[in-house]
Amino acid sequence: MGRVLAIDFGKKRTGIAVTDELQIIASGLTTVNTSELIPFLKEYVTKEKVELFLVGKPKQMNNSDSESEALIVPFLKKLLKQIPEIPMQRVDERFTSKMAFQTMIDGGLNKNQRRNKALVDEISATIILQSYLYNK
Repeated sequence: MGRVLAIDFGKKRTGIAVTDELQIIASGLTTVNTSELIPFLKEYVTKEKVELFLVGKPKQMNNSDSESEALIVPFLKKLLKQIPEIPMQRVDERFTSKMAFQTMIDGGLNKNQRRNKALVDEISATIILQSYLYNK
């Protein structure tokens, strides 16, 4: 069994989370500059067995695609071309940033720590992954 790798795609930064090999626990891995995302993923999959890419799908409250979906689609095409052997699945990511911010508050992080947008992105990816594991 391989890991599931979740991607919270952003224009500048992308949060990444992974499961353990048994796909029981979701953990934040890192935040990567989006311009370096494909090379990062290519290297990661040479070191770790990844069985699925889970990519957040931003939606509006009326269930239509968010504006950022226009940035994600070209990335998905590149990812499929560069790493075709790993399947991809989309997951609704509504409210993950708000949930990540609340998680930081609940975890006792101070205001300066909560301003760390890279950490918010990583936590958001972890929330996406946890919701996938919960509903699997």
